[in-house]
Amino acid sequence: MYDNVCKFIAEMFSEDFATWLLGVPIPLTELKPTELSLQPIRADSLIFLQSDNLVLHIEFQTEPKTDIPFRMADYRLRVYRKFPQKEMYQVVIYLKKSNSELVQQNTFELTELRHRFNVIRLWEESPEPFLNKPGLFPFAVLTQTENPINVLTQVAEQINQISNRKTQSDLAASTAILAGLSLNQRDIRRILRSEIMRESVIYQEILAEGEQIGERRGEQIGEQRGEQQATEKIALNLLQAGMEIEQVAQMTELTIEQIQALQLRLENN
Repeated sequence: MYDNVCKFIAEMFSEDFATWLLGVPIPLTELKPTELSLQPIRADSLIFLQSDNLVLHIEFQTEPKTDIPFRMADYRLRVYRKFPQKEMYQVVIYLKKSNSELVQQNTFELTELRHRFNVIRLWEESPEPFLNKPGLFPFAVLTQTENPINVLTQVAEQINQISNRKTQSDLAASTAILAGLSLNQRDIRRILRSEIMRESVIYQEILAEGEQIGERRGEQIGEQRGEQQATEKIALNLLQAGMEIEQVAQMTELTIEQIQALQLRLENN
């Protein structure tokens, strides 16, 4: 879920990401991972953006993984094979604070092969730059701050000033989801407007994904009987998809107690 939100934001605001990571607001277009594949490629947490002269490769991670250095080297060689004339900037962006040594790794070494890539640990970044670019708003609350609620409040104020309703809703939903990595859902729902979030494309995609997973697993809730039952059906599907209880409550506006009762129903079945 967090990976999908990050990829969505990076694609939607690619120039903001270019300004942040490359120092230049160059236009970037998506490069499909399938264009680089000799064998199937894991594309759940990465995005490739390209210009005429450069490929930007971003890996979003909530938890450190041992295979990241190898994957970065592997993708670099794949891009070189496809675009030998293009430069490449690679960065792993860790979203959630971790004391693991893995989040410090920026090199892959194998005998005489050595490949370096960039690493950003958001909890070490100053929040100010993330409050100046709309595409970076959703990440601001994950930066280095002693008062994440105050940062989220500033982000909400910035989002409310955006005139484009679609952009406003997409940023609000994305911010709410990522804020769940550091804040409780009660504070998030108090600060961000839920009616705006519900209009977001990424919000609708997450709900649809939850429904699809529920269908694949053979979950049969029965016919919808009014708005309450329809909401409970979505919540059940999201729970089966592995979403946390607090996150389901945020998405559906059911209470924690109602979600816990639904979770118990699933366990009993």
